[in-house]
Amino acid sequence: MALILTDADLVAAAVAGSDAAYARLVDRHQATVRGFLRRMLGGAGSAATAEADDLAQEVFVTGWQSLRSLKEPAGVRAWLCGIALRKARDRLRGLRRGAARDGAWLETVSVPPAVQPEDRLALTAAMAALPDDVRACVALCLADGWSHGEAALALDLPLGTVKSHIARGRARLLAALGGPDDA
Repeated sequence: MALILTDADLVAAAVAGSDAAYARLVDRHQATVRGFLRRMLGGAGSAATAEADDLAQEVFVTGWQSLRSLKEPAGVRAWLCGIALRKARDRLRGLRRGAARDGAWLETVSVPPAVQPEDRLALTAAMAALPDDVRACVALCLADGWSHGEAALALDLPLGTVKSHIARGRARLLAALGGPDDA
């Protein structure tokens, strides 16, 4: 007969250093956390699912790092969902800021009605020609909608450096498409 451990037992073992106990907590609660995040991030599409799954990983890493702060070990599921809620709110806030920033930028640029294949190739070549740090900043902030702050944290760069890399990268990409250099 297998011994069934409660959440409180697994938390106690994980706090004592058992990776296996925390892995069992993750297995036990990941469906709940992932489902909650999918609903919070608004969708059933593959992009929303991938975003929710990525965020769920962050929730479980944060949970592992701050497990000692859990006051009621039996309430680990609610605690993990609380972490998920805060991370989802942060992500949604960042997405809204990024969309507003990109929308304001797009209003300043005259975009042709359809991107021609040669423009797409020129853009791909220009992106590949960017230095690694500049390309990473452009990819995260302009293509993926990250905030400058999120990119700075992810890339371990100062915020001002991220902003200048984006401005420089944007100018090079616009030049590759024959657009204005001062956008």
